[in-house]
Amino acid sequence: MTVAAQAGLWQLDAGASTVALKHKTMWNLVTVKGAFTAVAGGGEVGPDGTAAGTLTLDVASLDTKNAKRDAHLRGADFFDADNHPEITFVARAAELGADGTVKVTGQLTVRGVSRPKSLTARLVESDADALTLDTEFTVDRSEFGLGWNQMGMIRGLTTVTAALRFTRTVA
Repeated sequence: MTVAAQAGLWQLDAGASTVALKHKTMWNLVTVKGAFTAVAGGGEVGPDGTAAGTLTLDVASLDTKNAKRDAHLRGADFFDADNHPEITFVARAAELGADGTVKVTGQLTVRGVSRPKSLTARLVESDADALTLDTEFTVDRSEFGLGWNQMGMIRGLTTVTAALRFTRTVA
């Protein structure tokens, strides 16, 4: 990726990372916001600068600050956490651009359904021992079997934001 992102293994610093979502509901009158409080992941940068890795979100950790809504989101109408406890993104390739952007291609799996996903992240901090990536992208929840939509209340795409800090693993 970059000279500072040295070849080797990198581990997600869960305490310094956030993954959040927001979606319009109530006919676009209300924005529901939530965050996953349990995230894990890691990756590897090859000697040639290529990078790949995995990010895992614990579905049960989704917190929208409304216990009843959180239980519904974890249930069968939405994420079905009992049968699909994790959301994963497997980054198959990451390429650093001259402007500090990182083009990432991979596979997003939600509720047992996998779809290709490409996104652009921004390398906001990087040194020999740590790097931080920020990204914001949208997801069409219907592509992953999250079709519940009572009286047409839920429209549009879900926006996902992430700030991910990785630290170099010393072998």
